[in-house]
Amino acid sequence: MRRLFFLSAFSWLAAASATAQLIQTEANFAVIMDAGSGEILFEKNGETPMVPASMTKVMTAYLVFERLRSGEISLDDRLPVSENAWRRGGWSSGGSTMGLSIGETPTIRDLMRGVIVLSGNDACIVLAEGLSGSEELFAAEMTEAAQRMGLTTASFKNVSGLFDEGHVISAADMARLAKATITEFPEYYDFYAEPEMTWNGITQANRNPILGKMEGVDGLKTGHLSVSGYGLVASALRGDERRIIVINGLSSVAARRQEADRLMRTAFDAFETRTIEADGTILADLDVWLGEDASVGVALGDPLSVTAHKRAFVSAVSEIVYSGPLEAPITKGDQVAELVITLDDKGSVRVPLVATRDVEKLGFIGRAVEGLSRRLEADS
Repeated sequence: MRRLFFLSAFSWLAAASATAQLIQTEANFAVIMDAGSGEILFEKNGETPMVPASMTKVMTAYLVFERLRSGEISLDDRLPVSENAWRRGGWSSGGSTMGLSIGETPTIRDLMRGVIVLSGNDACIVLAEGLSGSEELFAAEMTEAAQRMGLTTASFKNVSGLFDEGHVISAADMARLAKATITEFPEYYDFYAEPEMTWNGITQANRNPILGKMEGVDGLKTGHLSVSGYGLVASALRGDERRIIVINGLSSVAARRQEADRLMRTAFDAFETRTIEADGTILADLDVWLGEDASVGVALGDPLSVTAHKRAFVSAVSEIVYSGPLEAPITKGDQVAELVITLDDKGSVRVPLVATRDVEKLGFIGRAVEGLSRRLEADS
C-alpha cells in the first residue's frame, strides 16, 4: 500500500486544530448537525445516552406522523381522555399539560398541537392509549421504530419523557430524529413553529426559547427534569442551509435560552461548506507496471464537499492511498486509488480517485524488457 502526500487544491480541507477546541459549551451534552448532509459538525458527549425529558415527545409525534401518513388515522379522528391521562398528565400532576378534562374527545390534530406546542403529558398519554391501547405498548413501538431508523442509543419507557430508569437517547440520535421528522413529514412539521395554543380557555406559549426570536428557527422541543437539567432540540433554516442543535444538562431556563441562542448562531456563522467538483482535473500521476504508459493521471470520481468550522480551513494534510505500482491494463474511469483526508475530530473523509485515461498492457517483448530492467535495477 503506497501513500502519497498530497496538498495543492485541497489545502483548505484538513483541520489544523480540533473543532472541539474551537467551540465550548456549558451543556453536558451538545450536538450541531448540518441537516442537509446529516453530518455532525460539533459534539460534546454526542453519542452518550442521556435522559431526554420532554424531548422524548419528538419521537412520540414521529410515530403518530407515521400513522397519519399511512392512512391508519386522520387528524380529525377523536380520542377520549381517560382518568389515567387526566390524573398523570393534567394540571394536578404539576408537569407540563395541555389541560385536558376527563371525558373530553379532542381530535388528533388538537392532541398533536398539545404535545408539540404545549408539551402536554396528558395529550401524549391520550394518544398512546387511543392508538396502541396503553402507554407501555406505544413506548415499546417508539423504541422499535427508533432502532429501525438506526437510532441505536434510543430506549423509551414512556411517551412523555417523565423519568423512568433506562429511558435514554443520545444527543446525536436526537438530532438524527429531528432531521428525519423534518425531512419525512414536511406536511406536519409546521406544528413545531406554532407560538402558542389555547385549550379550555387557557393560553400557553410554546416553550422553545429561540422560536420567533432568531432568524429561521421553526422547531422543535424543550425538555427538563431535575435529573436531566434543561435541554432543547432546535432547528433553523436560512436560505438553503438547515442546522439542528441539541443541548442538555444546563442549569436553568436562562442558561438554556442563552446557550441555545449562542450555539444556533455558531451553527450558521462559524461553519461553512466548501466543494471541489469532479471535473477531471488531474491530481497526481501514479506509476503503472507493465503498461504502455509508465504512469496514469488520477482525478476525483465524485464531487468532494466538506463542512467545517471556518477556522479549521487553514492547512491541509491529505494522502492518496493506493496499491502500487498499478498494474495494466487500466480503463479510464476505473477507481485506482483514494484521496484520504483526516479531520481531527471528524474521522477521515475518503473519496475515490479514478484513472483519467486508458493504459494498455505491454506486449510480450515489452513485458520481457520491463522485467529485465527491473531485475537489473535490483541487482545494481
